[in-house]
Amino acid sequence: MSDAYQTPAEPLRALAEELARAGLHDVVICPGSRSTPLALALRMSSDLRCWVHLDERAGAFFALGMARAARRPVAILVTSGTAAAELTPAIVEARYGRLPVIALTADRPPELRERGAPQTIDQDHLYGRFAKWYAELPVPAPGDVASDLVRSVVGRALAVASAAPAGPVQLDLPFREPLLPEGSLRPRAASAQQAHTRSVSAQRALPEADLAALTGLLAGSRHGVIVCGPQDREDFGAALAGLAAASGFPILADGLSNLRFGDHDRSHVISTADVLLRSSTFAGRRRPDLVLRFGGTPTSKALLGWLARTAARQVVVDEGGWTEPSLLPVDMVDAEPLWLATALAERLESTGPDDDWLGAWRAADRAAGAALRIWLDSLEESFEGEIFDQLGRALPAGSILLAGNSMPVRDLDAFSGSGPVAIRCLGNRGANGIDGLLSTALGMAAVAEGPLVAVVGDVAFIHDLNALVAAQRLGISALIVLVNNDGGGIFSFLPQASAGRSEIGLPEHFEELFGSSHGLRFEPLVGALGAKHQVVATRDLASVVADSVGRPGMQVLEVRTERARNVELHRAALAAACDAVEGLM
Repeated sequence: MSDAYQTPAEPLRALAEELARAGLHDVVICPGSRSTPLALALRMSSDLRCWVHLDERAGAFFALGMARAARRPVAILVTSGTAAAELTPAIVEARYGRLPVIALTADRPPELRERGAPQTIDQDHLYGRFAKWYAELPVPAPGDVASDLVRSVVGRALAVASAAPAGPVQLDLPFREPLLPEGSLRPRAASAQQAHTRSVSAQRALPEADLAALTGLLAGSRHGVIVCGPQDREDFGAALAGLAAASGFPILADGLSNLRFGDHDRSHVISTADVLLRSSTFAGRRRPDLVLRFGGTPTSKALLGWLARTAARQVVVDEGGWTEPSLLPVDMVDAEPLWLATALAERLESTGPDDDWLGAWRAADRAAGAALRIWLDSLEESFEGEIFDQLGRALPAGSILLAGNSMPVRDLDAFSGSGPVAIRCLGNRGANGIDGLLSTALGMAAVAEGPLVAVVGDVAFIHDLNALVAAQRLGISALIVLVNNDGGGIFSFLPQASAGRSEIGLPEHFEELFGSSHGLRFEPLVGALGAKHQVVATRDLASVVADSVGRPGMQVLEVRTERARNVELHRAALAAACDAVEGLM
């Protein structure tokens, strides 16, 4: 069959053109043989920026990072077989993190499947329900019909990936040998740039009757709160500030809510909610009668526990999704959050709320923040919780701050504070995994207008070391704060670390199964992979970062801590803040 067949160039050129016309700017390409025809077509396009990655798994997280930072679709092309399977962790994160990632998986033609052909696996719906949509294109054939089919499918793929809630799609692309296309892949002279398939989506707005009912619910609340979990919508800070001012509600803002930093009105923003709600006295006396929630699931366990114990009515705003893990009675509102916040603020009169209610939250927030500041300033040893306090003071406006999962994102939530400098705080909180964090950071850095700083733990760093290979090859600059406590630091906060359970094998197996000490020296590893390395104490981090951020190349600032001592310091810091809050009661 291959002797008579020639891969036509036109459908491939049509695919590359339509990706660009439908709004794609960037595509990650991982080297492979079966993907040759499309790799050449993408590289020949003058409208697509190609990033070549040696590792499909790292490349997928790189694409995910670009999609998150740029707030637009990004594609990744891989060859057939297990190369396509390597995308799975990033596809899972893209699904739950609501990111428009387009997986272009090259495939063997149908006649080679299930016959033991090399590098051939079943790629039909390879990512299962994690992909929002799947389509397999036919083997490229000549003619306008084939090209029009390609254009139509590509347009639909980008529209589906971008529609709220956004998510990944898979296009499976079989190719026959010979793989070198017959005909020209060079871009044509500029002609009609209209996309073959256009998708126009209506804004999710509430009917007037439902909007009036929700407005009345807020107006009737005397002790309401706004809870904002992780989110990254442009201009949302100003919109939610307007709603808080109109309702009189405090905003319990997650560290990834992007409400704590910026020049919007932050007078209602409570940045220490995680600390405040660890005080049983404060949490017990501050019982809301209404909870209005935006964004993803909050990071703080104390906040989630407080919400679970309250009998207040909860209203969860989620455009096309269902971000509500508590199993509590809720009203799910399917509306565009920025539109809804603005519409509610315009309809509310700011005379209903209890000023003492808002004042108590503000006073407690100030007391907790001041107590943490005094405690941190008195510290003479490195403490993981101090990292985000230092970064909040050092990073310039326009910076992206990526908080890694496990302890870093929790420390961001507890210790980052608040300020007028616009810092964009991001994380992979879809599936909350530690894999691919360095690659995600590099993808962000590749499209970000300002500097990128990522804070990751040592185990996460080891997970994704080959990201530094891509950084060197692609000329990407970023600053990585490596928190090295020689193992899985978060487990030291969990019951597994407690002594006295010898009947189930604790504590003698804790270190082996959970602590997982590795004993690695990172300086030679980092140097061999082309990055600069420096050991920094947390108290010096602000000055070092201020001097280093924005410099070309990859820089790794290693902060060394000790796991057991870190637990003690966390508890002491939070106790000092809780004591200050309870002193107000």
